[in-house]
Amino acid sequence: MDDLDIRPLTADLWDSFAGWFGSRDASSDSRWCWCAYWRKRGLSWSNSTADDNRSVLRDLVPASPDASLAPGLVALRGERPVGWVSLGPRESFDRLEHAQLLARVDDKPVWSIVCFVVARSERGRGIATALLKAAVEYARDQGATLVESYPVDAAEGRIPAASAYTGAATMFERAGFEVVATRRWNAKTRPRRIMRRAIARPRRTAPGPADG
Repeated sequence: MDDLDIRPLTADLWDSFAGWFGSRDASSDSRWCWCAYWRKRGLSWSNSTADDNRSVLRDLVPASPDASLAPGLVALRGERPVGWVSLGPRESFDRLEHAQLLARVDDKPVWSIVCFVVARSERGRGIATALLKAAVEYARDQGATLVESYPVDAAEGRIPAASAYTGAATMFERAGFEVVATRRWNAKTRPRRIMRRAIARPRRTAPGPADG
């Protein structure tokens, strides 16, 4: 992964990112959803179109990394996008905030990692793992002390590709996440897990004499 460059999605990357995200090399879901699913709910989602959803994501893209929070991170090989992870403060995801099965565990401020997309031509090469590591670092750099995920668990049986976008539980376990809640609608439905990892903010070096 030494040749992989992971950056926040900003305006200068939008055209190349959108060209990939809307292509067959991404996923059939991404071409319609545009990572708007967790940000919209109810009728606002049911009545949406691919163009609507694309606009939702585009409107969140800052002009630069310092302008405002990016809606996610893009993995680039050279100038070519090959992966994506969506994350942000949990309250920025309206559907998640109103989800019964994934309701808040407590009132602690937390960032949520909600979606991964990896190019079909690049799958099986560790890109999702690299994106997860970068997502944790990005959340920490923005002041987060707790990150949360909602992965699928292959131990419960084969996971349909359309349901695997939240990431695999084993990947999060390897990254230091722990299960804090397991919920299911009934005995016949697949359980949903909420996993968390506490992260420490970077330590600031005390100014020396030369710094005044």
